[in-house]
Amino acid sequence: MSTVLARLGVDEHTLNADEKRTLDEDGYLRLENLMAPEEVKAFVRRLDELAELEGEDAGKEVHQEEGTIRLSNLIDKDPIFEKCLTSPRLLAAIRHVLGDEFKSSSLNSRAALPGNGRQGLHADWGGAVAPGDYFVCNSIWLLSDFTRENGATRVLPGSHRCGHTAADEMSDTIADHPDQVQLFGEAGAVVVFNSHLWHGGMTNETDSPRRAMHSYFCRRDQRQQLDQRKWLREETLSRLSLESKVILDVADVDERSENIESL
Repeated sequence: MSTVLARLGVDEHTLNADEKRTLDEDGYLRLENLMAPEEVKAFVRRLDELAELEGEDAGKEVHQEEGTIRLSNLIDKDPIFEKCLTSPRLLAAIRHVLGDEFKSSSLNSRAALPGNGRQGLHADWGGAVAPGDYFVCNSIWLLSDFTRENGATRVLPGSHRCGHTAADEMSDTIADHPDQVQLFGEAGAVVVFNSHLWHGGMTNETDSPRRAMHSYFCRRDQRQQLDQRKWLREETLSRLSLESKVILDVADVDERSENIESL
C-alpha cells in the first residue's frame, strides 16, 4: 500500500497539520471541491440510471433501507466510480486514521427521500474501541448540498475517543444529543470520518432526495463489508488500474510482486 499511495501522490504533506489534528480530535474532516460540478452531475445521472435499472433489487448486495434509495457495489458498475477509491486527499485522510495497511471495504450510495432518512446515532463497528486503535473509516461524497433542512448527517465530535458506544450512553439513540453537530456542505465536498465516531442521518424535510456516496475503508486485516473478490466481474478487473486493485485487495500475488514495484 505504501507504494500505491506514493504512486497516487499521497505523502505526509497531502494533509496539513491542522487537518490531521481535526481528524484526531473531532473525528471528521471536510475536504472541499473534491468533485467538480460536472462530476457531481455525472455521478447523479449514473446513479439514477442504476436505480431505475435495478429497481427493487437496488442495494441488495449490502443493505436496503426503507425511505432511501441505496445502491451497492458501485465500483463494479461504471468506471466513473474509480475516483472514489483513488483521490489523493481522501486516501491521505484514510491513512491518517487507519495507517498504511488499509483497503476498500465497499462503495455504495444512499439517497434519503423526502420525509425520511433519520437514523439512530451509531458507529460502523460492533463495539467500543480503545482510542487510537481504529478499524474502519468512511467518507461521504456530497452529491447534494447538505443542509439543516434536508437532514445533513449528524456527528458527535470526539466520540470516537470515548471508549463506549452511543447505546451505552443513550436510552434512545434516535433522539437528539446535546453535543451533536450536523455536517453541512456544498455538493462536491467529501467528509471523511473515523467510523468509530457516533453519527447518523437526519430527516429530509425537503421535497428532493439528499444524495451521497459512501466510500468505506477498513484495516487490511479486517473483512470487507462487500467481498470484492466475490463480487467484481472479470470485465471490471480487466479495466481497473493496478493501484485500484491493490486498494480493493483483488490484485493476485503474482500481479503484485511482478508489477507493484515498477509503478
